[in-house]
Parts: sequence; structure tokens; C-alpha cells
Amino acid sequence: MSNSTPDVTVVIGAYEAMPYLIRCLESVEAQTLPAGRMEIVAVDDGSTDGTGEYLEEFAARTAIETRVVRQANSGGPSGPRNVGLGLARGRYVFFLDADDYFGEEALERMVAMGDRAGTDVVLGKVVGVNRGAAKSMWKETVERADLYSSNIKFTLSAQKLFRRDLLVRLGMRFDEELRTGEDALFTMEAYLRGNGVSVVADYTCYYLVGRDDGKHVTKSGSYLLRFDSARALMKLIATHVPPGPKRDALMVRPLVITLLPQFGPGLLRQSDEVRQRKMELAAPLLEAYWTPGLARRLKVQERLRLLCIAEGRLDLLLDILRFMHEKKKPRQVRKGLRGRLYLVYPHFGEGTVLPLSAYEVTVTEWIGRKRIEVPGRQSTAAFLRRLVRKARRTARAAGLHMPRSAHRA
Repeated sequence: MSNSTPDVTVVIGAYEAMPYLIRCLESVEAQTLPAGRMEIVAVDDGSTDGTGEYLEEFAARTAIETRVVRQANSGGPSGPRNVGLGLARGRYVFFLDADDYFGEEALERMVAMGDRAGTDVVLGKVVGVNRGAAKSMWKETVERADLYSSNIKFTLSAQKLFRRDLLVRLGMRFDEELRTGEDALFTMEAYLRGNGVSVVADYTCYYLVGRDDGKHVTKSGSYLLRFDSARALMKLIATHVPPGPKRDALMVRPLVITLLPQFGPGLLRQSDEVRQRKMELAAPLLEAYWTPGLARRLKVQERLRLLCIAEGRLDLLLDILRFMHEKKKPRQVRKGLRGRLYLVYPHFGEGTVLPLSAYEVTVTEWIGRKRIEVPGRQSTAAFLRRLVRKARRTARAAGLHMPRSAHRA
């Protein structure tokens, strides 16, 4: 074993990873970062398809210092990642899934960014192969991204470059009791407690591969696991960020990405027992973390569904879900002196537990293929001038004369 400290330890947790593992390892060997500046720690998590044997063959012939650990199946990705992290010697650690692969310059570019910016987490651009991948955070390369205003909070997978000093100093490990969302918890803690986050957006660093055999852990498991994940992530955020706009900005992520999918149109097909249980599980989370500021950061249909859950109104929630399931487009109306824009979903203006403010457009909305921008906050005078101009057009159409003084405001 070399005495010099590698720049990067690539940790690969592998379970039943053939044949995807072949390209994965080839992509590490193909890195423009020299072989002597990195190491691989690969953990075979009880595979029966030849994964462990292939790892040992690779370790015997590659120029990259490689350590292979073979263990009994742990039941999830956290155990192998923790084993790999415990053996890592690099200045940085990258958790590479055995199904996926690197762009050739990925590690060189990400290490250079971390060294230049002095940040503890570096995100490299991700694209999907036979599957979708988040896109909103890859608009520009940023040496120090703002966690609260940027979209990096929506990419919490573990496939990032982490400064190992941070992980060691904080004693960070993946939560092996969580069966889904463990990577989100780990990454968010690094975001919150580390010395900044960088984004490499001008080069595709990571290819996220969709397997055709259905062996994706995140696609399996009970809905109870999703609530466990949301609960843990919301608690972490609340522990490190005091109440206020910054906490609200981060809470959008577990609410919209983890919790709300449990209350989509699919709920219409589920039993009353499951519906009630989901409502019971979600209610304390909303009681603890729901705020008016958080509500205004959501799209109308998101806000309405969460309000129904917070108020315990499954009946109203089901009405909204039927509307969504039928792919109806909500009508748009403007109200008030400032001409605020509202979307007419079920129970609009009925005076139920869903107030008029719940229907207001406060962030950019997409209805079908149409983009609805957040209305500007007009002054009362500007709004009145607009109303008078409309009245004059109506008067002319009726053959009436409206004196000029009538529209000076």
C-alpha cells in the first residue's frame, strides 16, 4: 500500500451489479486524474452474480490501488458505503454506484474545484441514461452555491465529492436504519455543516443509469419508509436551521419530493385504511414545520394538498386529487386591488378550511405546457390606471365618450 495520500477515494458499494459494474470500473480507470492520485474501495454486499469475483479480478490487474471487501448482504446501500468510508484514505471521497459511470474528466475537474474554492462538497453535473435526472441545478458552474436560494437542495443523492476531513471531524455515516432517503440525510448534513458547496455544471461528470432489471432500491419498499425518510430529513433541517425563511426554503425539499408523492392521484386507488394511516403519519410533520412562509414557496396544487392534510380533511384532498387525475386545467382569476392571480381548484371561494390565499399563484406554475409567472406586485395607482383603460375601451365599443380627466390617476 502506498504511503502517499490519494486525492480521491472512490467508494463503490456493489450488489448484484453485473454487467453494469464493468463499465463503472472502466470509467474509473479512464479518468484523466492519474491512477496514483486515487484509490478504490469496493464492497461486495453479498452478491451471487459474480460481482465479487469480478471486483477481485479487476483489483489484481488495475494500476489503481484497489481494496475489495466481501461481506454478507446488509440489506441496503448504507452498510457498504460506511465500510468504504471507514477504509478511505483520500483527501476527498466519492460514492460511485456500481450501476453508474463517470465522465473521463470528472474527478480531475471536481478535485480542482474543491481545492480552488476550499469547499467541502462538490457537485458534478449528472445526466440520466435510460432514466430521468434532475436538471435545474446545472445551469451554471458556481464556486460557492447558496444552499437556500439555489436548487442544490433538490439533489441530495450521495454521488458527490465530499472532503473526507469534514466527514471524519463530524463522525458522519449513512444511517443504516433508514431504508430509503439515507443519502439525502447524509448529503444535507454535509451541506449544512460543511464549508460550502461547489457546482461543476459545464461538464458531465456522472452518468446515472436506469437498470432494466428493476433492481433499484429506491423503487421498492413500503410507503412507511418514505415517511421515515421525510421525518428524519425534516428533523435534521430543524436541528441546524432556526425557524424563518431559510428553514422554510429547505423544508420545501422533504415536503415536495418525499412527502407529497404519497398524496398524489394514486391515493384514489388505495384503501381507506392506507389513506387514513398516511394522513396520521403526515399530520405531526405539518404541525411541527408548516408555516405561512413555507406555504408561499409552493405551487397551488402542492399547497392545497398539504393544507388538506394539515387540517385532517381527507374529503377535500380526494376532491383535489380527482381534479388532478382528470388532468383538468384550473381556471385563472384575478382578485383585489393588486390583481392577484388565483387558480380555481376544487372548493375555491367556498369558505372551507382552504382560504382564498391557498389558491394564489406565488411561484412560477406550469399548467399543461403553459407557464404562469408570478404576478408583479403592482401599486394601487398602476392597477387603477389599468382598470380605467379597460373601462375606456369598453365605453368606446358602446359608442360612449369618457372624459380624459376620468382616467388621470
